[in-house]
Amino acid sequence: TDKKKLHTAPVGQVFRLRPFHVLVATGGGYAGYRKYEDYKLEQLEKRGIEVPVKLASEWEVALYKSVPTRLLSRAWGRLNQVELPTWLRKPVYSLYIWTFGVNMKEAAVEDLHHYRNLSEFFRRKLKPQARPVCCVHSVISPSDGKILNFGQVKNCEVEQVKGVTYSLESFLGPRISTEEMHFSQAPPGNSFQQQLVTKEGNELYHCVIYLAPGDYHCFHSPTDWTVSHRRHFPGSLMSVNPGVARWIKELFCHNERVVLTGDWKHGFFSLTAVGATNVGSIRIYFDQDLHTNSPSYSKGSYNDFSFISNNNKEGIPMRKGEHLGEFNLGSTIVLIFEAPKDFRFNLKAGQKIRFGEALGSL
Repeated sequence: TDKKKLHTAPVGQVFRLRPFHVLVATGGGYAGYRKYEDYKLEQLEKRGIEVPVKLASEWEVALYKSVPTRLLSRAWGRLNQVELPTWLRKPVYSLYIWTFGVNMKEAAVEDLHHYRNLSEFFRRKLKPQARPVCCVHSVISPSDGKILNFGQVKNCEVEQVKGVTYSLESFLGPRISTEEMHFSQAPPGNSFQQQLVTKEGNELYHCVIYLAPGDYHCFHSPTDWTVSHRRHFPGSLMSVNPGVARWIKELFCHNERVVLTGDWKHGFFSLTAVGATNVGSIRIYFDQDLHTNSPSYSKGSYNDFSFISNNNKEGIPMRKGEHLGEFNLGSTIVLIFEAPKDFRFNLKAGQKIRFGEALGSL
């Protein structure tokens, strides 16, 4: 009949699923389900209904980690760098502005055609008068965002949201050698928390600020201090929105983060930038050697870099309000610092805050 024969593969071969595909499909579907659950929780919170804490089990955390969030975040970072045609910029950015409630009237450049790609739009600068820095209070907010939690650190545990904690030592890593700090180390028999407190009568405080995708993406110095050390923890890039932070214990210890430590007039001071899904990178302006979200890393590893050297024995001095770094998208900043017992926060959990506004003072 001169008809060509059609050769078909066995049914089992056509529909063969590889373990990676199963993990991606299952993990992605579960992540979508969690997003829906987070949305329902947010609606309950807006109505003033207190939501009971329900922590994820080990298998749920493992399933979430199976989603290739690091790969997706790098892909998102590459996509952000693609230059958009001039005619497409306004529709794309307008959709983002409408979705996340961005206030472009605060931007130094309001013309949407000015931003060549999404990365430039995310990292847009603000008008100088848009964020006045509070001069009265000793610690200001380093960024725009939402206050997830704040208060004293107790029993070497820090609250990421109300009722959900993480280990202080797991988060910051082992104590930094005394050669890199300006103050003496506490006796070795003390707890990790007590070793960070350098002056008698002081306490250790913390504050967690969540940056949503629509927030201003740069962060600044929260006070006058000196940065002497940087510790980079490669890790997962799970979402850090309040719903997930309420669900996964020690979420911030699982995720990639950059810990800057040093001292201020009252002793120990640290600022940690925590990575999250679709955060292509964390950038610290004065640290050119820092490279985040690399293709591969060793689980539980970290790398240290000291800003104390023969030529620079003081470290990096930072003034309150000075530009410090930026995220490519929303994420979280955690402040952990030492202060006298009469230090008071001027905050409420869940409130919105803007860079330059007061966090607390003596």
